[in-house]
Amino acid sequence: MERDEPRIRPYRQSDLDDLYRICLLTGANGGDASHLFTDPMLLGHLHAAPYGWFEPELAFVAEDSAGVGGYVLGTADTRAFERRLEQDWWPELRRRYPPPPPELGEQQWTRDQGAAYLIHHPYLTPAELAGTHPAHLHINLVPRLQGRGLGRRLISTLVRALRGRGAAGLHLGVRETNLRAIAFYRHLGFTELPGYFSERGGVAFGMSVRDCTAAG
Repeated sequence: MERDEPRIRPYRQSDLDDLYRICLLTGANGGDASHLFTDPMLLGHLHAAPYGWFEPELAFVAEDSAGVGGYVLGTADTRAFERRLEQDWWPELRRRYPPPPPELGEQQWTRDQGAAYLIHHPYLTPAELAGTHPAHLHINLVPRLQGRGLGRRLISTLVRALRGRGAAGLHLGVRETNLRAIAFYRHLGFTELPGYFSERGGVAFGMSVRDCTAAG
């Protein structure tokens, strides 16, 4: 049976559960991370849900007849977004999720404990990176929607919205082990930004919003 053509549309608050689900299903270098976490909400708390709450105008989803299967999420001002999370997002989660016991070394943490640590110690974007590339994004697609050009279309949609917000530059981070994603961003014209995210086992990429070829 021929696959139906997915569509990209603006995020709706009713899509919040889909953000959590997709984030978990793609949380292991694009693969399913469900078996790695006891609490299936943790990855979404960190990487997806806050964008749906605080930046819904910069959130877009990919949907086919099977439902929502992908998203791109972003913010035009990373440092302001981080301040908003510190005020309105992390405090409640810190009450729900205690940090790892101090007697445990990091190598002994479970995946849940590692995520809880990030709730208590969220990564803050360096001022130098935020100064040149103030916007950032997260994008994920479940396997049935991969390889169909949707990644480029989602980024294109977000970039057009960021241009409307006056954002000059865009950045993102990807794990250094996620070679497929690294190749994808290079193909779109993103440039590696050495020195950022390496201490977290990641690679940073950036691009001028104005010059982003993904947006056409």
